[in-house]
Amino acid sequence: MGRERDLYPPVKRLLEAQGYVVKGEVGAADVVGVKDGAPPVIVELKRAVTLGLIHQAVARLALTDHVYIAVARPTGPRARRGLKDNLALCRRLGLGFITVRERDGVVEVLCDPGTPAPRRNTRGAKQLLRAFARLRGDPNEGGATRHGLVTGYRQDALACAAYLAGAGAEKGALVARATGVPEATRIMRDNHYGWFEKVETGIYALSAEGRKGLKDWGGPEDG
Repeated sequence: MGRERDLYPPVKRLLEAQGYVVKGEVGAADVVGVKDGAPPVIVELKRAVTLGLIHQAVARLALTDHVYIAVARPTGPRARRGLKDNLALCRRLGLGFITVRERDGVVEVLCDPGTPAPRRNTRGAKQLLRAFARLRGDPNEGGATRHGLVTGYRQDALACAAYLAGAGAEKGALVARATGVPEATRIMRDNHYGWFEKVETGIYALSAEGRKGLKDWGGPEDG
């Protein structure tokens, strides 16, 4: 099943088993199924999910609410992860999603058109807003890669490191008050970047790596 048109017979059989009369290449649509008392079904075929395929399918929603995309079933871990993402996209757009197994033409309907979009991730939204509020200023350019990004956590660690660079070893509670970083003690204890040294219980100093970190990252004001 190396060609796009090889997807057509299995998809046609699927629709015919549901009582549709099926024809290919009707107007701009790849596959159209019609039966009495039901809205027409349109299926757009492609070897793999592409932006163009999504555009075509969305355009067909102007003709009927029953629009599917059909692709060859992907194989391999990376492809399966992409399949999950594309399935979520189809659900969000109200499109149906069909896969066809290449070796034997087995068809699987992963979702039907009009499936309700997933509920919003309220927990994720709250985490996003917390991360936004924690950032001082706007230290990262939108669209940058994750390598070298400044997070609110890193900014807090830099504030603690900068304070210790001037004050020397200090109690975590005092660092928290001086820097306005409520989690200063935990940040220094966890020592995620290797910037801090425990002098005694509850008291921390700046490590050599911490001094390097201040130099590399420009301190809390510069991010």
